[in-house]
Amino acid sequence: TSQMRRAAVSGTSNIVEGCSRATEVEYLRFLDIAYSSVRELEYQGLLAFRLGFMDKDSFAAFHEACDHTARTLNALIRSLRSRQSAE
Repeated sequence: TSQMRRAAVSGTSNIVEGCSRATEVEYLRFLDIAYSSVRELEYQGLLAFRLGFMDKDSFAAFHEACDHTARTLNALIRSLRSRQSAE
C-alpha cells in the first residue's frame, strides 16, 4: 500500500509542480512523469487484485478511475505537443 500511495501522490504532485514551471516544455516533462505514475498505480492495483487483496468490484472501480485519469492526461499531453508542433 505504501508504494501505491507514493505513486498516487507522485501523479498529482507532478501535475501541480508542472503547472508552476516557466515553460510548456517543462510542464510536459512533469505531465509525462504524472502519466507514468498513474500507469504504475494502475499496475499495482492489478497486482493487488491478482494476489487477492482487492475484490472484483473494487478493482473494477479502481481500474476505471486510473484508466480515465491516464486517458485524460494523455489527451492533454498530445494536445500540448500538437500545439508545439504547429508553432
